[in-house]
Amino acid sequence: MATLAAPVQSLVLHDTGLEIALDQGPRHYFNYHWLRDNCATSFDPETRERIYDIFAEPAAPHPATAHIIDDALVIEWANGGHRSTYPLSWLADHATPKPRHDPAILPRKHWFGDHYAKMARYSFEAVSTDRAVFKSWVHALLTDGVAMLDGMPDSDEGLTQAANLLGFPRPTFFGLYFDVNVHADPDNLAYTAKALELHTDVPAEDLPPGVQFLHCRRNSVKGGESLFVDGAAAAAELRRTHPVDFRLLCDTLVPFYNEHNAYDMRARQRVIELDDQGDIAGVTMSQHMADVFDHDQRFLDAYYPAFCRFGRLLQDPRFVMRFRLNAGECIVFDNHRIVHARAAFVAESGERHMRGTYTDRGELRSRWRKLAGEGRFSA
Repeated sequence: MATLAAPVQSLVLHDTGLEIALDQGPRHYFNYHWLRDNCATSFDPETRERIYDIFAEPAAPHPATAHIIDDALVIEWANGGHRSTYPLSWLADHATPKPRHDPAILPRKHWFGDHYAKMARYSFEAVSTDRAVFKSWVHALLTDGVAMLDGMPDSDEGLTQAANLLGFPRPTFFGLYFDVNVHADPDNLAYTAKALELHTDVPAEDLPPGVQFLHCRRNSVKGGESLFVDGAAAAAELRRTHPVDFRLLCDTLVPFYNEHNAYDMRARQRVIELDDQGDIAGVTMSQHMADVFDHDQRFLDAYYPAFCRFGRLLQDPRFVMRFRLNAGECIVFDNHRIVHARAAFVAESGERHMRGTYTDRGELRSRWRKLAGEGRFSA
């Protein structure tokens, strides 16, 4: 390779890092530890994991020589003589400190009570066999937070197959799967014929599960309609109309519990969840699993009105999608965003059996990144 004649001022070495001019603009500073740690040879080509151990360096990395050669920065390191090559375009991509671009961060589309007729709907067979349909399904789950699968097999294995499309069934303290029908000795309101208020699932776990699958196996009872709310849409309305209340619900950790004969689960969650961009990522709401709020009583003078205002907003008919889940359907939704409930039903009027499981939101985002083909090691 020929060494290009570069102006002296385009590359300046310091004790802990160097400055280099990129795109004929101002110089940008890069730390020597960071440069050595991110040499292309630091990563195993098969596993794509970092195999270079910066902890094993006897001294702080420092160049013996550094040159600009064929649109790349080439460094020979003083300790061991290792040679690293960094394309200037790659350095330009990292010159400004910012998180790596994530194609799985997609704009969320808020929806309201009339969403049922517009809800994304796919056949189980199509999402299982057609990459384009599968991609559309994953996109809908990331943007709308909810989608329906039709034509599900009437079997326990069918739910596992659906969950495996996104990841792996994720256990909670009550197991890998749950069956929502009337139990003789219920430990949850879901296992009765009573109304189940609007909630997100399992807030008493440190990290509540991310994506819920609810497969309808039987539903011939009188009543029992499903109620779903886009918690992000309701939170956006609260942010618009009552920004102080919104901030309280974003900033305050409140206790949740789930206690019965064999378990005593406790965790603290924020009622409204923001992502790294400050956008509304979801909510945690479960009035029947909220523990005794243990905050200063004067603080509760402000917090309880905010909490109740948001709870009433979630119940506002503008936001509530009401429908009947039918046998052979599986509704899949973001458990950190979609608040759901069930109307009471007459247990003696027929059969009602829902079978559910969870996967994690991280696996959903992973699927989209691979489908988008924008990973760090993509060709």
